[in-house]
Amino acid sequence: MSEVLQIPKRKLVVSLNDISLNDDDGDDIENIVFILMVEESFGSAGGRGGGSGNRKIDKIIGFRIKNNAEIKIFETDNINTIEKFDIPYNAVAMDITLEYGKPYVVQGVIDQEMIKSYLKIIE
Repeated sequence: MSEVLQIPKRKLVVSLNDISLNDDDGDDIENIVFILMVEESFGSAGGRGGGSGNRKIDKIIGFRIKNNAEIKIFETDNINTIEKFDIPYNAVAMDITLEYGKPYVVQGVIDQEMIKSYLKIIE
């Protein structure tokens, strides 16, 4: 999952809990993380000031993290499926911990209700 998070492309992250991929932190809390890849489009780079540009998602990848193991539970680039997912417009800078304790910042949100709605879509 950390490879996906570090792809040099805009993305929005929705998670059930704080994200820590560090095996050494002793944290065995189950987490579910969806990564929404933002399509690069003219007018959306550098923000959406003045309402210009939009966030169009072109790929979604979902992971379940349990006992420090990451399992990919979902992946699609099908536009009809992607349109069923709510976009977290309230995403903010979110600190996460990659393997070996490396800090990293993504645009994201911790939202249990949104995760529940995503899980219903992928059932």
